[in-house]
Amino acid sequence: METKNGRPVAFITGASSGFGMLASVALAKAGYEVAASMRDPASQGRLREAAMQAGVQDRIEVVRLDVTETDTVESVVKDVWQRFGRIDLLVNNAGFAVGGFVEDVALEEWRRQFETNFFGLVAVTKAWMPYMRQQRKGMIMNISSISGRIAFPAMGPYVASKHAVEGFTETLRLEMLPYGVRVVLIEPGSYKTEIWGKGLQSTVHAEASAYPESMETIRRMVRRIGETAADPKEVIDTIVRVAQSPSPKLRYPIGKGATSGILLKQLLPWKLLERIIHKNISKKKG
Repeated sequence: METKNGRPVAFITGASSGFGMLASVALAKAGYEVAASMRDPASQGRLREAAMQAGVQDRIEVVRLDVTETDTVESVVKDVWQRFGRIDLLVNNAGFAVGGFVEDVALEEWRRQFETNFFGLVAVTKAWMPYMRQQRKGMIMNISSISGRIAFPAMGPYVASKHAVEGFTETLRLEMLPYGVRVVLIEPGSYKTEIWGKGLQSTVHAEASAYPESMETIRRMVRRIGETAADPKEVIDTIVRVAQSPSPKLRYPIGKGATSGILLKQLLPWKLLERIIHKNISKKKG
Protein backbone atom coordinates (compact mmCIF):
# COMPACT_ATOMS: atom_id res chain seq x y z
CA MET A 1 0.00 0.00 0.00
CA GLU A 2 1.11 3.59 -0.58
CA THR A 3 0.03 7.06 0.41
CA LYS A 4 -1.82 8.83 -2.35
CA ASN A 5 1.31 10.78 -3.23
CA GLY A 6 3.61 7.75 -2.91
CA ARG A 7 5.74 9.28 -0.17
CA PRO A 8 7.20 7.14 2.63
CA VAL A 9 5.64 7.57 6.07
CA ALA A 10 7.38 8.25 9.38
CA PHE A 11 5.81 8.07 12.85
CA ILE A 12 7.68 10.01 15.55
CA THR A 13 7.05 10.16 19.30
CA GLY A 14 7.90 13.13 21.49
CA ALA A 15 7.69 15.53 18.54
CA SER A 16 6.79 18.73 20.39
CA SER A 17 10.43 19.66 21.11
CA GLY A 18 14.06 18.57 20.91
CA PHE A 19 15.19 15.81 18.58
CA GLY A 20 11.59 14.77 17.86
CA MET A 21 10.55 18.20 16.61
CA LEU A 22 13.71 18.72 14.56
CA ALA A 23 13.57 15.21 13.09
CA SER A 24 9.93 15.69 12.08
CA VAL A 25 10.82 18.74 10.00
CA ALA A 26 14.01 17.22 8.56
CA LEU A 27 12.28 14.00 7.52
CA ALA A 28 9.45 15.97 5.93
CA LYS A 29 12.07 17.94 3.96
CA ALA A 30 13.61 14.61 2.94
CA GLY A 31 10.30 13.55 1.38
CA TYR A 32 8.47 11.75 4.20
CA GLU A 33 4.88 12.17 5.28
CA VAL A 34 5.26 12.59 9.03
CA ALA A 35 2.84 11.68 11.82
CA ALA A 36 4.34 13.75 14.63
CA SER A 37 2.94 12.47 17.91
CA MET A 38 3.02 14.28 21.21
CA ARG A 39 1.38 14.09 24.60
CA ASP A 40 -0.33 17.48 24.30
CA PRO A 41 -1.13 18.79 20.80
CA ALA A 42 -1.50 22.25 22.32
CA SER A 43 2.30 22.32 22.52
CA GLN A 44 2.75 21.96 18.74
CA GLY A 45 3.45 25.67 18.21
CA ARG A 46 7.21 25.41 17.77
CA LEU A 47 6.86 22.42 15.46
CA ARG A 48 4.34 24.25 13.31
CA GLU A 49 6.54 27.34 13.13
CA ALA A 50 9.60 25.31 12.14
CA ALA A 51 7.58 23.39 9.54
CA MET A 52 6.26 26.59 7.99
CA GLN A 53 9.75 28.07 7.82
CA ALA A 54 10.92 24.92 6.05
CA GLY A 55 7.89 24.89 3.74
CA VAL A 56 6.79 21.40 4.80
CA GLN A 57 3.73 22.12 6.93
CA ASP A 58 1.54 20.11 4.56
CA ARG A 59 3.67 16.98 5.14
CA ILE A 60 3.38 16.93 8.95
CA GLU A 61 0.30 15.85 10.84
CA VAL A 62 0.18 16.19 14.61
CA VAL A 63 -1.17 13.15 16.45
CA ARG A 64 -2.05 13.03 20.13
CA LEU A 65 -0.24 10.19 21.88
CA ASP A 66 0.92 9.82 25.46
CA VAL A 67 3.20 6.77 25.31
CA THR A 68 2.46 6.00 28.97
CA GLU A 69 -1.26 5.54 28.18
CA THR A 70 -0.63 2.05 26.89
CA ASP A 71 -4.33 1.19 26.57
CA THR A 72 -4.68 3.84 23.82
CA VAL A 73 -1.44 3.24 21.91
CA GLU A 74 -2.78 0.47 19.65
CA SER A 75 -5.86 2.46 18.65
CA VAL A 76 -3.79 5.54 17.79
CA VAL A 77 -1.39 3.46 15.71
CA LYS A 78 -4.25 1.66 13.95
CA ASP A 79 -5.86 4.98 13.05
CA VAL A 80 -2.62 6.33 11.60
CA TRP A 81 -2.11 3.13 9.62
CA GLN A 82 -5.61 3.27 8.17
CA ARG A 83 -5.23 6.88 7.10
CA PHE A 84 -1.67 6.74 5.74
CA GLY A 85 -1.76 3.16 4.39
CA ARG A 86 1.88 2.34 5.14
CA ILE A 87 4.68 2.77 7.68
CA ASP A 88 8.32 3.10 6.68
CA LEU A 89 9.95 4.56 9.78
CA LEU A 90 9.19 4.57 13.49
CA VAL A 91 11.28 6.98 15.56
CA ASN A 92 10.94 6.28 19.28
CA ASN A 93 12.09 9.58 20.71
CA ALA A 94 9.75 10.39 23.62
CA GLY A 95 11.64 10.62 26.88
CA PHE A 96 12.84 12.76 29.76
CA ALA A 97 15.52 12.65 32.44
CA VAL A 98 15.22 12.06 36.18
CA GLY A 99 18.40 12.55 38.15
CA GLY A 100 19.50 12.17 41.74
CA PHE A 101 21.55 9.83 43.86
CA VAL A 102 20.01 6.36 44.06
CA GLU A 103 19.34 6.66 47.78
CA ASP A 104 17.46 9.93 47.28
CA VAL A 105 15.20 9.00 44.35
CA ALA A 106 11.79 7.69 45.35
CA LEU A 107 10.72 4.41 43.78
CA GLU A 108 7.78 6.22 42.19
CA GLU A 109 10.25 8.40 40.26
CA TRP A 110 12.10 5.34 38.99
CA ARG A 111 8.80 3.91 37.78
CA ARG A 112 7.81 7.21 36.15
CA GLN A 113 11.14 7.31 34.32
CA PHE A 114 10.74 3.77 32.99
CA GLU A 115 7.07 4.22 32.05
CA THR A 116 8.06 6.82 29.45
CA ASN A 117 11.61 5.99 28.42
CA PHE A 118 11.23 2.21 28.30
CA PHE A 119 7.71 0.80 28.64
CA GLY A 120 6.23 3.56 26.47
CA LEU A 121 8.82 2.81 23.80
CA VAL A 122 8.04 -0.90 23.96
CA ALA A 123 4.29 -0.26 23.73
CA VAL A 124 4.59 1.90 20.62
CA THR A 125 7.02 -0.53 19.01
CA LYS A 126 4.75 -3.53 19.66
CA ALA A 127 1.81 -1.65 18.16
CA TRP A 128 3.67 -0.96 14.88
CA MET A 129 5.47 -4.30 14.54
CA PRO A 130 2.60 -6.31 12.98
CA TYR A 131 2.22 -3.75 10.17
CA MET A 132 5.95 -3.70 9.42
CA ARG A 133 6.14 -7.48 9.62
CA GLN A 134 3.26 -7.81 7.14
CA GLN A 135 4.93 -5.31 4.80
CA ARG A 136 8.25 -7.14 5.28
CA LYS A 137 9.99 -3.80 5.37
CA GLY A 138 10.40 -0.74 7.55
CA MET A 139 12.75 0.69 10.14
CA ILE A 140 12.47 1.05 13.91
CA MET A 141 14.81 3.74 15.18
CA ASN A 142 15.23 4.05 18.95
CA ILE A 143 16.75 7.28 20.24
CA SER A 144 19.03 6.20 23.03
CA SER A 145 21.96 8.17 24.50
CA ILE A 146 25.58 7.92 25.51
CA SER A 147 23.94 7.18 28.88
CA GLY A 148 22.80 3.89 27.41
CA ARG A 149 26.43 2.81 27.15
CA ILE A 150 28.18 4.64 30.02
CA ALA A 151 26.87 5.26 33.53
CA PHE A 152 27.19 8.58 35.34
CA PRO A 153 26.67 9.33 39.05
CA ALA A 154 23.40 11.00 40.08
CA MET A 155 21.62 10.04 36.86
CA GLY A 156 20.64 6.50 37.80
CA PRO A 157 17.00 6.47 36.60
CA TYR A 158 17.84 7.95 33.20
CA VAL A 159 20.96 5.82 32.72
CA ALA A 160 19.10 2.63 33.69
CA SER A 161 16.22 3.39 31.31
CA LYS A 162 18.58 3.96 28.39
CA HIS A 163 20.55 0.79 29.18
CA ALA A 164 17.21 -1.03 29.06
CA VAL A 165 16.46 0.50 25.65
CA GLU A 166 19.83 -0.71 24.39
CA GLY A 167 19.23 -4.31 25.43
CA PHE A 168 15.68 -4.30 24.13
CA THR A 169 16.84 -2.99 20.76
CA GLU A 170 19.50 -5.67 20.39
CA THR A 171 16.86 -8.35 20.93
CA LEU A 172 14.37 -6.65 18.62
CA ARG A 173 16.91 -6.36 15.81
CA LEU A 174 17.60 -10.10 15.96
CA GLU A 175 13.87 -10.93 16.00
CA MET A 176 12.88 -8.65 13.11
CA LEU A 177 15.82 -9.34 10.80
CA PRO A 178 14.08 -12.27 9.03
CA TYR A 179 11.12 -10.01 8.20
CA GLY A 180 13.08 -7.26 6.48
CA VAL A 181 12.55 -4.80 9.33
CA ARG A 182 15.72 -2.89 10.27
CA VAL A 183 16.22 -1.87 13.89
CA VAL A 184 18.79 0.75 14.92
CA LEU A 185 20.00 2.79 17.88
CA ILE A 186 20.92 6.46 17.75
CA GLU A 187 23.24 7.31 20.67
CA PRO A 188 23.82 11.06 20.99
CA GLY A 189 26.28 12.63 23.37
CA SER A 190 25.60 16.13 24.74
CA TYR A 191 23.55 18.35 22.44
CA LYS A 192 21.58 21.52 23.03
CA THR A 193 18.01 20.32 23.57
CA GLU A 194 15.35 20.92 26.22
CA ILE A 195 16.21 17.70 28.08
CA TRP A 196 18.97 19.53 29.97
CA GLY A 197 16.63 22.13 31.44
CA LYS A 198 13.88 19.60 32.06
CA GLY A 199 16.39 17.16 33.52
CA LEU A 200 17.67 19.73 35.97
CA GLN A 201 14.13 20.49 37.07
CA SER A 202 13.53 16.78 37.61
CA THR A 203 16.77 16.18 39.50
CA VAL A 204 15.92 14.95 42.98
CA HIS A 205 17.66 16.65 45.88
CA ALA A 206 16.15 15.28 49.07
CA GLU A 207 16.24 17.62 52.06
CA ALA A 208 17.81 14.91 54.20
CA SER A 209 20.23 13.82 51.48
CA ALA A 210 23.60 12.40 52.49
CA TYR A 211 25.07 13.79 49.24
CA PRO A 212 24.28 17.53 49.14
CA GLU A 213 27.74 18.74 48.11
CA SER A 214 28.18 16.12 45.40
CA MET A 215 24.68 16.74 44.09
CA GLU A 216 25.30 20.46 43.80
CA THR A 217 28.57 19.82 41.97
CA ILE A 218 26.83 17.58 39.49
CA ARG A 219 24.03 20.11 39.03
CA ARG A 220 26.62 22.72 38.05
CA MET A 221 28.27 20.26 35.67
CA VAL A 222 24.98 19.38 33.98
CA ARG A 223 24.04 23.05 33.71
CA ARG A 224 27.41 23.86 32.14
CA ILE A 225 27.10 20.95 29.71
CA GLY A 226 23.64 22.15 28.69
CA GLU A 227 24.93 25.68 28.08
CA THR A 228 27.94 24.59 26.00
CA ALA A 229 26.43 21.57 24.22
CA ALA A 230 26.71 21.30 20.46
CA ASP A 231 23.99 22.11 17.96
CA PRO A 232 21.75 19.06 17.43
CA LYS A 233 21.97 19.34 13.62
CA GLU A 234 24.56 16.53 13.58
CA VAL A 235 22.08 14.20 15.28
CA ILE A 236 19.23 15.16 12.96
CA ASP A 237 21.39 14.70 9.86
CA THR A 238 22.33 11.24 11.14
CA ILE A 239 18.68 10.33 11.73
CA VAL A 240 17.77 11.25 8.14
CA ARG A 241 20.82 9.51 6.67
CA VAL A 242 20.26 6.30 8.64
CA ALA A 243 16.53 6.32 7.81
CA GLN A 244 17.43 6.19 4.13
CA SER A 245 20.14 3.54 4.48
CA PRO A 246 19.33 0.15 2.90
CA SER A 247 21.68 -1.68 5.28
CA PRO A 248 22.09 0.23 8.56
CA LYS A 249 24.32 -0.72 11.46
CA LEU A 250 22.88 -1.45 14.89
CA ARG A 251 24.47 1.51 16.72
CA TYR A 252 25.24 5.10 15.78
CA PRO A 253 27.08 6.96 18.56
CA ILE A 254 27.15 10.68 17.71
CA GLY A 255 29.41 13.41 19.04
CA LYS A 256 32.94 13.54 20.38
CA GLY A 257 31.82 12.85 23.95
CA ALA A 258 29.90 9.76 22.88
CA THR A 259 32.52 8.16 20.65
CA SER A 260 35.47 8.90 22.92
CA GLY A 261 33.59 7.84 26.05
CA ILE A 262 32.57 4.51 24.55
CA LEU A 263 36.12 3.90 23.34
CA LEU A 264 37.58 4.64 26.78
CA LYS A 265 35.11 2.27 28.43
CA GLN A 266 36.10 -0.48 26.01
CA LEU A 267 39.84 0.03 26.45
CA LEU A 268 40.38 1.06 30.07
CA PRO A 269 40.10 -1.15 33.16
CA TRP A 270 36.96 -0.25 35.10
CA LYS A 271 38.88 0.84 38.20
CA LEU A 272 40.88 3.33 36.17
CA LEU A 273 37.76 4.63 34.45
CA GLU A 274 35.95 5.24 37.73
CA ARG A 275 38.96 7.09 39.12
CA ILE A 276 38.93 9.37 36.08
CA ILE A 277 35.21 10.08 36.52
CA HIS A 278 35.52 10.88 40.22
CA LYS A 279 38.63 13.00 39.69
CA ASN A 280 36.80 14.98 37.03
CA ILE A 281 33.86 15.57 39.38
CA SER A 282 36.11 16.63 42.25
CA LYS A 283 37.75 19.24 40.00
CA LYS A 284 34.36 20.86 39.43
CA LYS A 285 33.71 21.46 43.14
CA GLY A 286 33.81 24.94 44.49
